[in-house]
Amino acid sequence: MAAPRRIELVLDSVKRLLRIGATANLLNLLQKQHPADLAQVFSDLVDKDREATFSLLADRNGRLAMEAVSELGPEAGAALLATRPAEEIAKLAQEIPSDDAAALIDHLPEDLSAAVLDLMRPKESGVVENLLEYDEQTAGRIMNPHVFALSEDMTVGEAITELQSNRDVEMVFYLYVVDERNHLVGVVSLRRLLLVSPETPLKRIMTADLTSARADMDQEEVARIVASYNLLAIPVVDEENKLVGVITVDDVIDVIKDEATEDIYRLAGVSGDERAFTPAGESLRKRLPWLGVNLATAFMAASVVALFEGTISQITALAVFMPIVAGMGGNAATQTLTVIVRGIALGELSWGNSRKALIKEAMVGIGNGVVLGLVAAVVAYATRGDAVLGLILGAAMIINMFVAATAGTLVPLGLRAANIDPALASSVFITTLTDVFGFFSFLGLATVFMKYLVRAG
Repeated sequence: MAAPRRIELVLDSVKRLLRIGATANLLNLLQKQHPADLAQVFSDLVDKDREATFSLLADRNGRLAMEAVSELGPEAGAALLATRPAEEIAKLAQEIPSDDAAALIDHLPEDLSAAVLDLMRPKESGVVENLLEYDEQTAGRIMNPHVFALSEDMTVGEAITELQSNRDVEMVFYLYVVDERNHLVGVVSLRRLLLVSPETPLKRIMTADLTSARADMDQEEVARIVASYNLLAIPVVDEENKLVGVITVDDVIDVIKDEATEDIYRLAGVSGDERAFTPAGESLRKRLPWLGVNLATAFMAASVVALFEGTISQITALAVFMPIVAGMGGNAATQTLTVIVRGIALGELSWGNSRKALIKEAMVGIGNGVVLGLVAAVVAYATRGDAVLGLILGAAMIINMFVAATAGTLVPLGLRAANIDPALASSVFITTLTDVFGFFSFLGLATVFMKYLVRAG
């Protein structure tokens, strides 16, 4: 990929050439760029210029245009294609691998995607339709069904000849070996293939103990397997262990990026498909529901404060320090939640092995509470001259930091055990818990020791 400065220069040149109508020079410039760089250029152009640039490139170099659209991502790529006739989309979709085509077609409007599939060549449309039958975010949806496989009865020499005659196979990192019924039985590396005699049967040199993914496996789990075993590709099999496709490392990188982005967004209550330049109306529609839930939980915290109105009316200093306890608890919970959710996403944590993580986070929470509680107590005493108020503030901080750490660990793990995405729902529950326990512990302790506060005040 080009350096950011170079992409900026290309973008400026594209805008200038569009403005003066120099289409020949513009096409020459576009055809010299890598698809990933073109995707960046497309994303930085305004809608009108983006469509004009894509149209020019698609008319002369459909493959490059579609490779760039694939790099944009399925949502943005489908939005760019959706303005074009179904006949043109069908033609262009056949320029890229079927898994990329399936992702784009799946995000087109329903009637348009159906028309595109009808207009594609029977072979290509059949492959795409088969991929679309798998659930979203599974291995079957992102695999390439055009996988190079060899019969276990072949010799090394026959395998090399077969490989040389298949020039359209995507990225042959490993040679998969199948039996006569297409069951996956082994794998041979290219290096191994070239180091043995041509008469050697593949059965003798193949590795029978290989890692594969079921077609219905979650794509995040696939990415975890590829990363754990340092694979360049992983074969995909059906429920009968028949080879149906392959997932290469470039697809896995996209999955890791998308899953990490989705987790970050969901921790903040934002839709995973929202981007910086998503239209304001659409962003409002996606964000408002979660903010509504947060508003409801805020009223729960407010109801706790209402229980202690009498205490606050007599000791107004409590209103000054009350937000500190809840705010620090929320910040500490966010730190714990981030670590735990990421641990779950990486496969490091489960409900079964969570005890060690819970103890560690509880110790961190108590430690943070003791240190910060002492600081807060000193500040409260220095500003209000009330030692008891400082001690109550410090004790409330310790309690709420402990609650934040334990809730930040147990809530996402519990949601995961219940098959609910922990990144999506954890923050709402934990914010409520830290607010409620923060206010309750601080104001409750103040109520219990009110006579000392009154005397001190």
